[in-house]
Amino acid sequence: MRSYRQYCWLARGLDVIGDRWVILVVRELLPGPRRYGELLDGLPGMATNLLTERLRAMEADGLVTRDGDRYALTERGDALRAVLFAIGEWAAPLMGPQEPDEAFRSHWIEYPMTALFPGEDRSRPDLTIEVRCGERPMTVRSVEGRVHVEPGPAAAPDLVLTGPPDAVLGLFTHRLTVDEAKARGLAVTGDARPLRRLRPNAAVGPAAAR
Repeated sequence: MRSYRQYCWLARGLDVIGDRWVILVVRELLPGPRRYGELLDGLPGMATNLLTERLRAMEADGLVTRDGDRYALTERGDALRAVLFAIGEWAAPLMGPQEPDEAFRSHWIEYPMTALFPGEDRSRPDLTIEVRCGERPMTVRSVEGRVHVEPGPAAAPDLVLTGPPDAVLGLFTHRLTVDEAKARGLAVTGDARPLRRLRPNAAVGPAAAR
């Protein structure tokens, strides 16, 4: 990428992370180290030679380290976590219906869930929700006012949501009612009424969509 050649914090930062795909490579590495093939699978539409080029540049810029075919974020690379969450929060109102040609991976929905329910809110009910969306399930757990998201199925979920990501996100953000989410193809097993008490972050909830 050509430098902006501007003595500006933002311009200097974009000199490093402004290339196409760089931020999405960081997204894929946020949960932990990934093999090259795993990265490629999580970045549909990215050519292998371009991924190699981006990883080489990110390593030179101190964002990633390499051990054989495994890549991991450095401390400086992991510091972009807050940047990604801020971008995701800002972009939440753009998340309408999924287009037919849009790819999806199940772990992509874990980040929005984290941003949806930050901090502690004692009015939140204790609730365990298994979300089956994409190639593998995840568990959303509300315990003592805090919401945690983890990969994998739940041992004894109170609620199971199975279906397309736009219906799942619409239900969690309260932009869709249960009936509207079902009309988009969501299967609901269990009592979905407690979801109304999981009030989402105002920046990404229904008010933000207006």
